[in-house]
Amino acid sequence: MIRHLFTITIISTIALLAPKRASAQEAGIMLASSAPAASVVTLDGRQVDLSTYIGRKPVVLEFWATWCPLCKQLESQMQAARAKYADRVTFVSVGVRDNQTAEKQKAYADAKHLGGEFVFDKDGKAVAAYKVPHTSYLVVVDAEGKVVYTGVGGEQSVEAAIARAFAPANGMQRGAGR
Repeated sequence: MIRHLFTITIISTIALLAPKRASAQEAGIMLASSAPAASVVTLDGRQVDLSTYIGRKPVVLEFWATWCPLCKQLESQMQAARAKYADRVTFVSVGVRDNQTAEKQKAYADAKHLGGEFVFDKDGKAVAAYKVPHTSYLVVVDAEGKVVYTGVGGEQSVEAAIARAFAPANGMQRGAGR
């Protein structure tokens, strides 16, 4: 009896500690869905819709904040990707409104010499449309406007995420970086 309970305890512990194999996407916009429209503002105050960036070439959307340590962890990868794919991919950094202002984000982006497009989600419409679970959330959209990658966390491979937009049949993937 004790041996049986011990075996059950060991198996239960292993099952709890083993990495999860998700059978469905846990959070965020669904893969293969069309990238939605969402009204945001540029950091100089102009109204723009995220849909204006979609449909011509792949797009990387990064939902970020200046206070986010995971976003800071992604900065060097994002900068390298912007340099490598400057003419082939549009990079849009979507500032979240939690403890943020467009002015704070503009000052940060200017001070760090960050490239790409920067917009601010002052009304939370982009966060809602893309079902953003957390800052450091990346969404890669292919040239046809389909979501091919989502992920969250500072350890995502930005390069691998972008590759999904150019992969045959767009090998869609949800990122596991957390």
